Parts: sequence; C-alpha cells; structure tokens
Amino acid sequence: MSTFKFTDKIITSETIKIKLALTEKEELYFNADADNNYPFAVTPYYFSLIDKTNPLDPVRKQCIPSVDETVFKEYESSDPLREDDFSPVPGLVHRYKNRVLLLITDTCAVYCRHCFRRAFTGNNFGCISKGDLDKALEYIIKHPEINEILLSGGDPLTLNNKTLADILEKIEHIKRKLTVRICTRIPVVMPQRIDEELIRVFKKMNSVWIVTQFNHYKEITLQSKNAVKMLIDSGIPVLNQTVLLRGINDSKEILVKLFTELILSRIKPYYIFQGDLACGTGHFRTNLNKATALIKEVYSEVSGIARPFYAVDLPGGGGKIILNCNRKYKSENGFYQLKDNNGKVYFYPEE
Repeated sequence: MSTFKFTDKIITSETIKIKLALTEKEELYFNADADNNYPFAVTPYYFSLIDKTNPLDPVRKQCIPSVDETVFKEYESSDPLREDDFSPVPGLVHRYKNRVLLLITDTCAVYCRHCFRRAFTGNNFGCISKGDLDKALEYIIKHPEINEILLSGGDPLTLNNKTLADILEKIEHIKRKLTVRICTRIPVVMPQRIDEELIRVFKKMNSVWIVTQFNHYKEITLQSKNAVKMLIDSGIPVLNQTVLLRGINDSKEILVKLFTELILSRIKPYYIFQGDLACGTGHFRTNLNKATALIKEVYSEVSGIARPFYAVDLPGGGGKIILNCNRKYKSENGFYQLKDNNGKVYFYPEE
C-alpha cells in the first residue's frame, strides 16, 4: 500500500509565520496583491531542511518567496522559452526533431521561486485532460521521428500512482520504442513519495529515466539518497539538472561538493543551467561571464563523470546551447550575443 499523501503541505503565510520569523522582503511578498503572486507551497520535509536562524539559507531562498519576485524587467517574459510557439496541441511542446515535452499537470509539491514556467504551474488546472492527452498521443503517432518524451509540468510525481500509471500505459501502448524522461523535484522535496508501489509503476515501462533537480548539497540528505537508491537499484537511471542560482550555489566550493555528492549517490550531473528570463527571477540570475569562469574552475576540480553540461536555453525560443567556459562573451548595449546551432543570434542580458 502506498504511503503517499500529497495533501500534507504548508500553504499559507500564516502557517509559515508560526514556524519561521519572516524577513522584511518575505513579509512584503505575502502582503502584496495575491492575484499577482506566484503560488506558494512547501512540503514539511523540505521546510525542515531550512536553518531557521539564517535568512540566506539556500533551501529557504528556493522556497520562501521574496518581494524581489514582484520586480519585472522589460526583457523578462511569462514564457521565456516561447514554448507556446512550439505547441501543436495543448500541453505538448515539439521543439526538437526527435523528442517532445508533455506537461501532464500544473501542480508542484514545492513552488520553486526560480521557476521558469511560473505562468503555467500552480493555476489549479490539475492533471492533463483525457482529451488533451489523446490529442498529444495522436500527434506522437503521426510523427515517427519522435523517440523520446519528457513528462513535466508542474511535477508529474504529484499525481497519484493510478493516474500516473494510466498515462504511462497509454504512452507505452502507442509506441513501444519510446524513451520516457520524468522531470521531477520529488526526490529533493518529498523523498517519501518514492515507494515500492511507484517503483512497480516505473518498472512496467520499457525505458524510463528520472531527471531531478538538486541545486545545493544541503538537499542531499539520507532520505533523498534512500529515495534515489530505490530508483537506481530497480534499474531506473537518475540524472540531475542544476540551475545556477545567485546567492544559493554560485560558488566553486558549493558546486564541487554538490557534484561530488551526486556521483557518490550514483546520480549523474547532467546539466547546469544559466537562469532563464522568467518574470520576477532576475535576483537569481548570475552574470554570464562570471558564471563561465566559475564553471571552468569547477570543471578543473571534479572528474569527467561529475561534470554537467553548462548550458542556456536561448531567450525567445532559440533552444538549448552548450556554453563555452574557455571564452569571454562580449556584451553590447547591455546584452550578450549568443548564437544557436544554426548561427542565429539571440540576446541574453548582462546582469
């Protein structure tokens, strides 16, 4: 029997105030117009990782909102990757030839304050409708070049096992030779969600990978390591995508320890991403040239298997590119010029 209970979440500022003395910036966020705010929710487990005496605690800054989120810059966007432009049917994004992204829920266990998909998540749409799922699967059937599907949202693992199993079964039914990547922060923020019943759901799949997001070594706990161990011991590979976050993990010591701890837990550091230009996330982004110099230092201190690709999703829908740590990017009028794989120029701000 599954022990998963998604209802046990801290969801109000009043609840938080009982447990945590808010800073002035945090108070101002909760006192602002709620209609304009990105939703707030945090699991008791993830909240327990916060050093309550430290206002700069890296877990706290990822989950407790600040009034800085209400500052929007003119080059920021509610859809910074222009996913809507690549969406042939609701919920499906087809940007790259052989793979698609399917948003199967808008719900998260923790609403990360640096989220780039903040215009979609937390809108109480819930699980993808049967009609939209059928349209997405029909589209995949009509495009034989697609051999990989990424399930994201929101967080797919906030769905109950039956709903998730039904979706995975339909995916498996339409095309057996289809690799499924499940993008989730659950091993980080709610590791108790990974149980034997969920493992059985995954093991019915021909090829399923878990892609999670540890951003700081403090998030690698005994509980999270045990959750990942269950997955890997069951034959399910686990990759990690880290977001480079100013004031949270933008130091050589933190990243070296993070990547070292990840491979000790048999998690492959896959990507480290430069921040996207999502509205209200400017206080998390790092200067591009400072970041490339930092990643170069990190690479010099870890082995090959501990080195993630350093990448950025080009603003305005240019797609993902790998950044070169051995070069200094030039800026003009406050923007760096970055080229996609076809040589088209995109602009990323010098912050």
